[in-house]
Amino acid sequence: MPRTLGVDYGARRVGLAISDELGMMALPLDILPAQNPGQVVRDVLRLCCEKQVAAIVVGLPLNMDGSSGPAAAAVERFVEELRRQGGLPVDVWDERMSSRQVERMLIDSDVSRARRRGLVDKLAAHVILQSYLDAHTSTTENDSVP
Repeated sequence: MPRTLGVDYGARRVGLAISDELGMMALPLDILPAQNPGQVVRDVLRLCCEKQVAAIVVGLPLNMDGSSGPAAAAVERFVEELRRQGGLPVDVWDERMSSRQVERMLIDSDVSRARRRGLVDKLAAHVILQSYLDAHTSTTENDSVP
């Protein structure tokens, strides 16, 4: 079964996660520097080819009231470029609190500040993708119940 790539797009780093072959479990994958948005798009699409990815899910950083801010606008531009250049389906997924959730988990696990910096983004991508997979798996299961 084709895989799904989860992306946590940020101003400094881009966290990546990938689904297993069954599309049920997200796995943290990598972190890319986000200095050049065009290069990030190329790197993500190259990874999609290498890993046989059929769809991409990008976390949309909405404000707590559900409105869009500058970070959400940057993500929407990134998503449009992925769609334009890649030809793959790209969904956005509400990522409110994913980075904070991961940060809290790492602090509770006594991970050092320096080590957390390298983990938060790909673990946030993991949380985004797992949430997306869980929602779509339960929808699919509910659709097949008589």
